[in-house]
Amino acid sequence: MGEERLNLPNTPEKWAIHLSKLIKVFHEAHGLDRFPINVAGIARDYSKQVFPGAPITMIEGMALSRKFEGAMLPHPSGNGEWGIIYNERIESKGRINFTLAHELGHYLLHREISAEGLKCSSRDMHKWNSEYGQIEAQANTFASYLLMPLDDFRDQISSHPIDLDLMSHLADRYDVSLTATILKWLGMTHKRAMIVVGKEGFIDWAWSSEPLIKSGIFYRARQKVTPLPDASLAAKQDMLIDNRTGILHSRGVWLGQEEVREMTIVSDHNRMSISLLLYPDDAPGKWDRDLDEPPEHDTYDQFVIGGQV
Repeated sequence: MGEERLNLPNTPEKWAIHLSKLIKVFHEAHGLDRFPINVAGIARDYSKQVFPGAPITMIEGMALSRKFEGAMLPHPSGNGEWGIIYNERIESKGRINFTLAHELGHYLLHREISAEGLKCSSRDMHKWNSEYGQIEAQANTFASYLLMPLDDFRDQISSHPIDLDLMSHLADRYDVSLTATILKWLGMTHKRAMIVVGKEGFIDWAWSSEPLIKSGIFYRARQKVTPLPDASLAAKQDMLIDNRTGILHSRGVWLGQEEVREMTIVSDHNRMSISLLLYPDDAPGKWDRDLDEPPEHDTYDQFVIGGQV
């Protein structure tokens, strides 16, 4: 199959949907499970068929710095071939899978504007307020849509209570990290909710759903050092409490003067925590809030990691 530029997608979402449709048809025709998606196989086969002059011929793991996530690189000989590299030191299989999809997104969207390739670290992915950061954000969007298609994701969460057990089930189904799964849900939900990732007693980063942002509740964790609330499950790490089921906190424990349900898991090996916070569906009335207007929200306040725990 030749490369027909005019007929190819031109956005991260459209590229992911295009590939998802092909994958679904192929798996249904052969009686195969649709998930988890074999990113490496798809990258090789699709690029060979559609971009025969610039195929992906190498996908490998290498022992690299822990700050390094992955890379999309041209063959050093200049023969037109491309390779995808991921950091084999990453212990989470789901995080590696997301990295592969992220780099495939770079290949489809950015290889012609980045002829020397792209190297991706966690810090690079956080730069949402720069041109380079927008490129990383596009690759994250592609990976999310490819690995966790909206149609299936909605079917999986339909009629189920939102909790960490459901998010863990989805992470296993799609072979992604728990963090990536929660971020996917936050990006599509109508509920007021937030993920908070803690590290050594402080908020490392946080992400609020759009409805929660509109009610003025979000953390500026990267601009201001913010300790985890003393009464939070993330800070207390009380083994006698079922942290996955969580508890309903009284007003004032977490940001905002509302009751908040917190569910938390803790990773012992890197002293990190992931908290899923569920706020009431209805925000407090205008006159119930503080008279001071909340600070204007900046997209830099939120960060997509792709999975740390």
